[in-house]
Amino acid sequence: MPRPIKWRKVCSLPESNKFGPLDLNVGGEHCVKMTVDEYEAIRLIDLEGFTQEECARQMNVGRTTVQGIYAEARKKIAQSLVNGKILLIEGGEYRLCEGLGNGCGRGCRRRGYKRNL
Repeated sequence: MPRPIKWRKVCSLPESNKFGPLDLNVGGEHCVKMTVDEYEAIRLIDLEGFTQEECARQMNVGRTTVQGIYAEARKKIAQSLVNGKILLIEGGEYRLCEGLGNGCGRGCRRRGYKRNL
C-alpha cells in the first residue's frame, strides 16, 4: 500500500503566477512549471531568511523534503532565466494555512488575515 500524501503547508498563493519573457506565448517548450510548494520554499528561505530546518517546520514536512523541494525550485528558476522561458507557478501537494493561531508564525503572509476582514 502506498504511503499517504503529506500535504505541505503554504501560507499564501503568489500574487502573480507567470514570469518571464513578455514576447512568448504560454505553453509547451517555452514554459517551466514550478509548484506552489516550491514557490513557498523559495519565499521562506530566500526572501524571509529561514533556515531549511525552520522552513521544514513552517511547511510541516521534514528537512530533507525541504532540501529537495528547494533544490528543484532553484533549478527551475535557473532554467527560466538562462533559457529565456516563462516560469509558471501552479499545482503541487499543498494546503493553504488558516492563519494566525494555527501553527503559523514568522514569515506567514496570512497572519492577521482574519482581523482584516
